[in-house]
Amino acid sequence: MPDSTLRSDATNSLIRAAFGADPGACPLPASDVPVERWMRAVAWGARGHYSRSRAELDALTRGGVAEPAVASLAWSTQASLLRQLGWHGVASGFDGRALAVVGTGLGDDGVLVDEARCDALTGLAADALGCGRLALGRRLLDRCSEYLDERAPDELWRQHVRRHWVSAELLLAGGNFVSARRHAETAAEISEAAGSARHHVKSDLLRSASMTGEPDSGPAARLAADVLDRCDGYGLIPLKWAAAMLLGGVTSDSRAEAVREECEAVIRARGGRFRI
Repeated sequence: MPDSTLRSDATNSLIRAAFGADPGACPLPASDVPVERWMRAVAWGARGHYSRSRAELDALTRGGVAEPAVASLAWSTQASLLRQLGWHGVASGFDGRALAVVGTGLGDDGVLVDEARCDALTGLAADALGCGRLALGRRLLDRCSEYLDERAPDELWRQHVRRHWVSAELLLAGGNFVSARRHAETAAEISEAAGSARHHVKSDLLRSASMTGEPDSGPAARLAADVLDRCDGYGLIPLKWAAAMLLGGVTSDSRAEAVREECEAVIRARGGRFRI
């Protein structure tokens, strides 16, 4: 990210929308600056505006438009949009491109380059998880940790959160709900300290998922309902859809099914295509 002393009003607004306290901000500032266009894409994608997000990302992944780190982040974001809709196998190709753009060397290549490397590696780990390759997912997270260990935690807070998310998901897939909850709780703590509403909401969604291993489904259901309401307030349609899916799985609440169907209709209208 640009140094805080050099940020424009547009940059600050986009950081708040993509990674901060205002994920529902509208309108988003227009920009021709590549890193700002990437943040616009992130913000649009978080709200389920898939076509708008892809338009920004497609522009950034054309040769020479953006520096390698930003192009890599754009490829990783493309992959993230695909994963949200169930296309994990396809997403792995985009994450692979993201990693190839910045390489895998350990050196002082700058914070943004390490951000891009970590995003690509955690993305690849999530892709592997979605394809049932849990051991590969764990190995990729270990590789990501090598870059995280080289930086102060506050430099790469978002990458730490993402690593904890995928760690929790891998553990959930393996049936280890207790360890998964620890990772989800740590992600929630980091994202809250960083002031990121969206990252905190998703961390709480994973906390709720980790609670489904308990005999009493009440706490998981209550947290999932709270996450759903917060997503609604911020306009985070993909996360709202996931919260409705989780809530419907642990309760007989008919509202959850109606919300899920509503979210799916909105996502399709905005350019998202679910993998059947």
